[in-house]
Amino acid sequence: MFQRYIPELLRHTPRPGARGFAVLAGTEAITRGMLISVFPIVMYRAYQDSSLVSGIYFVVGLFSMCWGLLVPWLVRWIPRRWLYTGGALSYVVGAALVIFGEGELVAAALCFNMAATVTVFVCFNAYVLDYVASADLGRCETLRLFYSAASWTLGPAGGVWLLHFWEPAPFLVAGSAALALLAVFWWMRLGNGKLITRARAPTPNPLAYLGRFFAQPRLVAGWLFAVFRSAGWWTYVVYLPVYAIENGLGEQVGGIALSLSNAMLFASPLMLRWVERRSVRFGVRTGFLSAGIAFVAAGAMGALPWATVLLLMAGSAFLVLLDICGGLPFLMAVKPSERTDMAAVYSSFRDVSGILSPGVAWLVLLVAPVSGIFAATGLGLLASWALAGRLNPRLGWRMAVAAERRRAEGAAAE
Repeated sequence: MFQRYIPELLRHTPRPGARGFAVLAGTEAITRGMLISVFPIVMYRAYQDSSLVSGIYFVVGLFSMCWGLLVPWLVRWIPRRWLYTGGALSYVVGAALVIFGEGELVAAALCFNMAATVTVFVCFNAYVLDYVASADLGRCETLRLFYSAASWTLGPAGGVWLLHFWEPAPFLVAGSAALALLAVFWWMRLGNGKLITRARAPTPNPLAYLGRFFAQPRLVAGWLFAVFRSAGWWTYVVYLPVYAIENGLGEQVGGIALSLSNAMLFASPLMLRWVERRSVRFGVRTGFLSAGIAFVAAGAMGALPWATVLLLMAGSAFLVLLDICGGLPFLMAVKPSERTDMAAVYSSFRDVSGILSPGVAWLVLLVAPVSGIFAATGLGLLASWALAGRLNPRLGWRMAVAAERRRAEGAAAE
């Protein structure tokens, strides 16, 4: 008799869809956005050696990449819902190690945080491919970015402010957000995803799926798009602040520029509508071409600091566009029977770019100033533009048809 007084939201779990996954991603973004600018500071406080800190990040990056590639093998032994749960709890363990542990445990905390990010990312993408139709992947990516926009805009600066106010504060917020993430996940009742029966028994080799990945050029191209897009962000986040300090612009310029760029995520629905009215191929090529030109121009204008900063900020707007549509060529090409395996391959783009970018930057700095890194990154983005020319011009047309149908239904309802 009291059922009618219970809100509909609590009485029935919604069918997993684009909006539900956006809520899940937005909750995780609180944890990641809060700690992205805090961990480097805490690491330096603990070890007091920038070279040692760089080495730790390099080793942790290798560990993260290897862990991500092993996740599909773990799924064969551990149900996906429990693996996702373990990933979310790893965020909590990492935060607890910083709060209650000694300074030397910061590196272990970073390992737990990176393992959590990779595990949750792999499982999240596998769930998306299970429950979201191919035609709705663009809308799902856009809602994910839109729901995460506030966390990525306020989190980096807010985390540093809380760190100076009370050192455990950002880790308490991040750990609490991870527990909220776990609650949202179990409330959605995603289970272990949809069961897809393979035509053959799974191979005992945990990395055998890499051969299937390299045998599919569409997947390789989509993964390369993600790597170069991530490398663009890596250069922007790490080397723009360094450039600003070296050229007398102050320590705040890099943080302000990053916050303004992340605020562009609020415009992601408008960007998606723009992509839908054209094609995924056109959106991907436009993003890489425009971002590449802006980064190369920033490298050429290195003697003019403010012009360089503004050009990089302009390029970052097109990196946001690529965040919306740059992953679609990969996600749309994944076979149903390979969702978890290929989600693990896709997740490695972040670790590969985190290893590749500082390596290229080190080589560039041997012969050029920091602005040379911007030019080198721009050339990589332009190479991706050329590669995107081989995409099918009709890629994503079903997504556009579905969007037009939704608009027509909305107009009819009015």
